[in-house]
Amino acid sequence: MKTAVVTGSGKGLGREIAMGLARKGFTVLSTDIDEDAARATASAIGGDAWSMRQDVRDAGSHREVARAASERGSLELWVNNAGVLHTGNAWDHSDEVVKQMTDVNVLGMMWGARAAVEAMRANGGHLINIASMSSIAPVPGLAIYGATKHAVLGFTISLAGDLDRAAVPIQVSAVCPDGIDTDMVRNVRGSKEAGIVFASPKLLAVEEVAGVVLDLVDKPRLAVAVPWGRGVLAHAFRPFPELSLKVLKPFLWFGERQRRKTTGER
Repeated sequence: MKTAVVTGSGKGLGREIAMGLARKGFTVLSTDIDEDAARATASAIGGDAWSMRQDVRDAGSHREVARAASERGSLELWVNNAGVLHTGNAWDHSDEVVKQMTDVNVLGMMWGARAAVEAMRANGGHLINIASMSSIAPVPGLAIYGATKHAVLGFTISLAGDLDRAAVPIQVSAVCPDGIDTDMVRNVRGSKEAGIVFASPKLLAVEEVAGVVLDLVDKPRLAVAVPWGRGVLAHAFRPFPELSLKVLKPFLWFGERQRRKTTGER
């Protein structure tokens, strides 16, 4: 029996990924800080799926999750999906908010990766980290969040090099989606600094992003942007940070207009 772990899978993208992995034949362990939500995901999947409450900020929790998944079968896939988003000027966030985003989005991902590598290094496997389009492009209004997602992408690419150098048979992937239509994104609609989140004509559907993640299971790639075209544009301007900020202004204007539409603001 092959098992898979999906963190932060109580709802949204994580739940969609977990359900898709079950359809691919994985026995899925759903984890979330909301124990009831994680249990609901496992129940929705049915079969041998099960759940655990997990605060990804706790390094030891990842080892416990890895142990539980390995006891049920061969742990072959780990998806670091758990994340938090707060918008606002970098200097306006409270210390607690900055720490939360960093602890969950960066350290939580690193703790999970380390536990996954340790559990899968003998027999091989696949680690998928959910990054963001903000891993590539500047995101005014999301500077702290964007920095954490830059860290996810940078860590993933460097980890791939570490694994290759050490001849450890684990594939590593980072998925960098644009704004997704999830509760996490809907919850920032009222923030005037959140315009960049809505800078696309339409938010991505969770099914679309989950589909990309599931495709990586069969055809691993180191990094993939969703949608592909937006990723190409973001990468094209990376060597020119001053220019990218200027080019971004029309997107910010459009995103703010879209945000206002969703809230009914004038």
